[in-house]
Amino acid sequence: MGHGGREVSRTVAATACGVALHLRYMVAKSTSFRISDEARQRLAERAAREGTSATQLLERLILEGIDALDHPGIVHRGPPTARRAALGVGPDVWEVIARLRELTGSEEERVAELADETDLHPREIRRAIDYASEHRKEIERLIERSEVARERSRLATQERQALFA
Repeated sequence: MGHGGREVSRTVAATACGVALHLRYMVAKSTSFRISDEARQRLAERAAREGTSATQLLERLILEGIDALDHPGIVHRGPPTARRAALGVGPDVWEVIARLRELTGSEEERVAELADETDLHPREIRRAIDYASEHRKEIERLIERSEVARERSRLATQERQALFA
């Protein structure tokens, strides 16, 4: 790990239930900001309600705020420990990308087909694509997690059915 305020990143791979897990360790740099008493109080109150530190909450708000500026129409949903990007008017970004992967044809053909089968405007689908292209690891991780859960559910259903065979 680095010293002197340098940021160091290390990815560690492990296997659990046949799924590769990637853990990322970061050494953070200290940064000083001056914020109003009201902002500091509201930050502390919200952090306490979420059971997190003001620093962790501030970091999340900064990153999500930058995403909102860079990708209008993208919001973040979910509990503090499992936040995920979503279309403000629809599903999570990972769900859009996962469905597009299931379709065939060019990107435009896939976008048109997804728009036809949902209430999403092609512009919204492209917003999800743009966000995903800049946050590929995050989206891949969520798609993988969903696939693992779907397989676990399929196996559990088979086991239940076997009880009655």
